[in-house]
Amino acid sequence: MKIITSCVLSALALSSVTGVSAAEAEKPNVTRTFTDIVEPAEQQAYEAAVKTYNQCLGQQKSKYKWLAWGHETGNTYMYSYAAGPYTWADFDAMHEIGKTCDITWRKEANPHLKSETSAFLIEMPDLSYTPKDFKDKDAKPALINVTFFNLKSTHEADGAFTDGIRKIVAAAEKSGWKGHYTFYKIRSGDKDAPDYLILSPYKNWAAYGAGADPGVWKMVENVYGKQEGDALHKSIDDSLQDVSSHVDGYNEELTYAPSGK
Repeated sequence: MKIITSCVLSALALSSVTGVSAAEAEKPNVTRTFTDIVEPAEQQAYEAAVKTYNQCLGQQKSKYKWLAWGHETGNTYMYSYAAGPYTWADFDAMHEIGKTCDITWRKEANPHLKSETSAFLIEMPDLSYTPKDFKDKDAKPALINVTFFNLKSTHEADGAFTDGIRKIVAAAEKSGWKGHYTFYKIRSGDKDAPDYLILSPYKNWAAYGAGADPGVWKMVENVYGKQEGDALHKSIDDSLQDVSSHVDGYNEELTYAPSGK
């Protein structure tokens, strides 16, 4: 979350995310992401380095898949990689397997990097929504719309935001809405990282351009009525410090997939 000026609130916020229960730790609901920024002139060399790194992972027989995404809008000289969902223990095993290839990455890729950031994403199924008749749950989308949410630095903001998203999910389920998204809490992304993000998949630009019909707020209004829908919209808006979004395209050439997968 954003920096909180009160030391007491900071301590409470930190203590609330420093550990998970044993049951939570065993759930494969954690995704690790890396985002790289490269200079335009370095793209070709950088992509060659990623392929060399992936070859190393294959030689080490890593069983952990890394999906690669190129940023289609926003800063288009950015690349993102995501591994998951796995358990927390899987990331310990991944770290051990990757030690040899980390040397390759530092040698081959680092010289072409402008910067790199990383974070963990915790999937929140109760705040996500997929229609019951959705046929492509396991399909790899060609495009994903990524929406970041930075909340105001208050306890009330977090509660208002998540309660609002929960009501949107309830409305979507009640109406059989055709939209589809996955909701994540961001953990350990540093001070400038967003608090939450939503991923919405699309099979192509035509589907992205069309969007869901009706749109999310029209769907909410249809279920709750205009007055309650407007109040819900305002409650969520009032909890937010900033919202941004961009579109990523799946990059198969830079993706690492274990042999046979």
